[in-house]
Amino acid sequence: MINVAMVGLGWWGRHIVGCLRNNRARLRVTRGIDIAPDAHRDFADANEFDLSADLSDALDDPGIDAVLLATPHSLHEAQIVAAAEAGKHVFCEKPLALTKASAERAVAACAAAGVQLGVGHERRFEPAFREIKRLIDEGALGEIQHAESNFSHDRLADVPAEGWRADADESPAAGMTATGIHHSDAYLWMLGDITEVFAQTARRYMRHGAGDVLSIQFRHASGATSYFSSQLATPLYMRFAVFGSKAWVEARGDTHPSEIGKTRLTVSRAEGVEETAVLDDIDTVTANLEAFADAVEGRAGYPFTDEEKIRNAAVLEAVVGSAESGRPVTV
Repeated sequence: MINVAMVGLGWWGRHIVGCLRNNRARLRVTRGIDIAPDAHRDFADANEFDLSADLSDALDDPGIDAVLLATPHSLHEAQIVAAAEAGKHVFCEKPLALTKASAERAVAACAAAGVQLGVGHERRFEPAFREIKRLIDEGALGEIQHAESNFSHDRLADVPAEGWRADADESPAAGMTATGIHHSDAYLWMLGDITEVFAQTARRYMRHGAGDVLSIQFRHASGATSYFSSQLATPLYMRFAVFGSKAWVEARGDTHPSEIGKTRLTVSRAEGVEETAVLDDIDTVTANLEAFADAVEGRAGYPFTDEEKIRNAAVLEAVVGSAESGRPVTV
């Protein structure tokens, strides 16, 4: 059993705790850290872990093997470095960092300390994403030309203006840090390196933050292109499609990744001929954390390379720069 401290007990931190407890995962939360501990006493008691306000309480605790970070994005680098220097493994919610340089420092600190660094890109673990990746790798789609996706929902549409999720510095480029960062990770994984981005944002509903509409064009080193769109004030919509010279494939989900639903996966190899399968979703949050546990225990390598972690932070930085300048940006 790996004893962990959950750092940050907001919506997502609490969700992680619930996933680990409900699924009897190999990671056991024995300590919670939050800047407002009094607001979480009942939750900590119900989940049987100690609670305090200072990260050092977890880093100085010899009974803690790893820390899980669900904290504001600008804090990630310093918290990762501190945890690594204390000899703790680290699982950090996305985005790992807001800039390439920050990600490089975080990755380097973990490598120097010999600790594992996990990242919260659970969408890679979705059965539909894995099937699309398999089709690409086996050549079933032919020469990959383009991918396009949309990850939209309204769960953040009315976040408080004073909260960090509504802060344009903490959550830049509209939905990029909430939704887009998952799909840029998937594009890097499936289509290879991203070399250029052109991003646009708009404010249509939300009256604070960095906007609620995002669209991005990506260019890949392979020559393929891809596109992503997100709206933060509309009912859930999830679509992911890849187009090749032999076939196209499309996944349409019906529930937020924090829930268990179904995904329709359609493949077309000829005009008017479509094959559709309905796939049962899984708890991808727990699946990612179990992969992290495997890496911590030396059972298997973690399925995200350090280069992918750094490149996705570089893509985020480029998207923010493009949205601000109104021009394409080289990654």
